[in-house]
Amino acid sequence: MVQQQRAIRTRRVFLEAAAEVFDEHGYDAATISAILERAGLTRGALYFHFTSKEELARGVLEEAVTSDGVIPQTFKLQEWVDTALLLAYRLPREPLLSASIRLSVDMRARSLFGTRWPDWIAYGAELLTEGRARGELLPNVDPVAASRLLVGAWTGVQVARESTAEPLDLVREISALFEMVLPNIAVPGVLSRLDTSPHRAERLLEQNRAAAAPHPDATASS
Repeated sequence: MVQQQRAIRTRRVFLEAAAEVFDEHGYDAATISAILERAGLTRGALYFHFTSKEELARGVLEEAVTSDGVIPQTFKLQEWVDTALLLAYRLPREPLLSASIRLSVDMRARSLFGTRWPDWIAYGAELLTEGRARGELLPNVDPVAASRLLVGAWTGVQVARESTAEPLDLVREISALFEMVLPNIAVPGVLSRLDTSPHRAERLLEQNRAAAAPHPDATASS
């Protein structure tokens, strides 16, 4: 069990090191030597987990689709919003996520590995389909089309904001995106109850941390 946990940690170190190098230099310019230097581990340890730079890139992309931090809500539309806001909040703070975007928009990497955009579209479409069954969506809304458009818009916002003189806050930009999109998706009674605040993602993560923290009574009894 100890060896297994160590192996999981080592694999994670290599993925995060590769993500940082991919994010900073792009796929083609990234080298195994640079990844090893960033990880601070041996070449043998690397090849135990990953046989090549290509396999490292695939490993990074496998981490791209995540719903960490999303809490079940009354409305599935709120969970859809929360997923996008949380991703926007986490992306600048987590190299694995930002590198997955860099690899996805890199034409060379995309030709080799594809992207996780289809998975994001399927994830969003599932939430929206559930929301439609609950009466949350306007009658003319196609869950797949809406999800596909949001994934494209979310990615476009992320790429475009980095081209501004002073990079804009991604969470605020995605919050503004939803303010424009949701009136064309949600029924009025649901729309008025959705929270698209740029501060919502941070609050959700705080709730998760509080829920995961040991209860004082349990600590005292142990």
